[in-house]
Amino acid sequence: MLYIGCHLSSSDGFESMGKTALEIGANTFQFFTRNPRGSKAKAIDPKDAAALVTLLKQNHFAPIIAHAPYTLNPASADPKTREFALLTMQDDLQRMEFIPGNLYNFHPGSHVGQGSETGIKLTTQLLNQILTPRQQTTVLLETMAGKGSEIGRTFEELAAILSGVNHPEKMGVCLDTCHVHDGGYNLNLLDDVLTEFDKKIGLSRLKAVHLNDSLNPLGAHKDRHAVIGGGQIGTETLASVINHPALKHLPFCLETPNDLAGYAQEIKLLRSLYRG
Repeated sequence: MLYIGCHLSSSDGFESMGKTALEIGANTFQFFTRNPRGSKAKAIDPKDAAALVTLLKQNHFAPIIAHAPYTLNPASADPKTREFALLTMQDDLQRMEFIPGNLYNFHPGSHVGQGSETGIKLTTQLLNQILTPRQQTTVLLETMAGKGSEIGRTFEELAAILSGVNHPEKMGVCLDTCHVHDGGYNLNLLDDVLTEFDKKIGLSRLKAVHLNDSLNPLGAHKDRHAVIGGGQIGTETLASVINHPALKHLPFCLETPNDLAGYAQEIKLLRSLYRG
């Protein structure tokens, strides 16, 4: 079964997102835990969260993905910025306990001139402050395009973060097709890319895929998403991603520049390309 969905607005509540997903043919989805460029978070309604959990089980959804705000930078040189990331992520993970067994994705951060080694160390330190042995959520590092001073632009950098965490069983990776393409990994050679991922990180750590085309050429380090088939990666290559034996069981989430009708069409297209 193809587990495919898109990014949905959480403004109307948890159960509403699940119903919207079903309406557009999705069986997973992603949402922001709070304002993606701010710090405000809507209060959790336990009944609403419980209704979503029931809906997900009844409709055989794959794990859903909560996305941390873009404003967080756990690798910042500014202690106050790191503290903001720490407090926000701690709160997010407490809130995720209302929908247990799902995924929490974040960008590993930018070292802002300190060097990637220092940025990696700071992000690892933050993870060791927020991860607990009892949490029911898996935290995902997202593969990054490498713009500016982003860390996580290579599999080696992600592996370096993972190697330093105290509770590695609570960690995983979300592979973003636009980001890895912009980062220089050629998805036309998918077997080679996944072999390198397995060697450096381990395929068992790959828990989700952001399925996006890219407006940029290979290795551009710019991160500009495109609709499926509307960019430099192309429909054929992205179809090979959803059909690859090592990936096809994972939840795929579209982050393409689209509205709900557009997402429904992309989901329909991808289902038609899935070989079961």
